[in-house]
Amino acid sequence: MLLLAPQLRIMIAILPIDFRFGVDRIASVCRQTLNQNPFDGTLFVFKNRSNTAIRLLCYDGGGYWIATKRFSKGKLKWWPSSTGEPLTQLAAKQLQIMLYNGLPDQAQMDEDWRKLF
Repeated sequence: MLLLAPQLRIMIAILPIDFRFGVDRIASVCRQTLNQNPFDGTLFVFKNRSNTAIRLLCYDGGGYWIATKRFSKGKLKWWPSSTGEPLTQLAAKQLQIMLYNGLPDQAQMDEDWRKLF
């Protein structure tokens, strides 16, 4: 089970990676290509070149978690466009929509935090 809390820092790598890479190689991509610390608890999201799968990498303090979702029908419908930066941040609720192959930029959602009164 994957818990996507609103406080979780989620970063999407804009460019695709080779899905033959293992945990160590993907962590190396985080450090060297993306200039990020893969040990800080950030959830990193990657896609493959054919847009048929996404891979998640996260370190929980005791080891790495890696998850892959391959879409059985079609290709990934949404991915952030390149803004010149290698990474972009994503909210947990947007990632949940993306995991179901939805369009997070078109979803209408409430704010993460709102006052009760």
